[in-house]
Amino acid sequence: GCKFDAERVQRVLEGALAGALGTTVYSPQGSAPLAQSLAELLRSQAKEVVPPRYKLVCHVLLGQRGQQSLLVASRALWDPESDSFAAATFSNTSLFAVATVHGVYFE
Repeated sequence: GCKFDAERVQRVLEGALAGALGTTVYSPQGSAPLAQSLAELLRSQAKEVVPPRYKLVCHVLLGQRGQQSLLVASRALWDPESDSFAAATFSNTSLFAVATVHGVYFE
């Protein structure tokens, strides 16, 4: 109950991405505000299943679905005993999204 449950947070992210994006069509002008609102939504929903001593950092990447490939990586300085992360992806015929939530234990 006191640790960051990455699997549970991943399920929350997957459900929230699917619910929020569904059949959304990619728009270059609308992608920035959409990514920001998704990050806020994902952080608030993840916060409901993460113990209160964790600070959350949410990162959302949106792009137009095409023939490109993409590699997303991150690095962080943390305590592997208490800190963790969860990531989820979503795609439809028009766009893709990659969401990552880092949970850092705050003493």
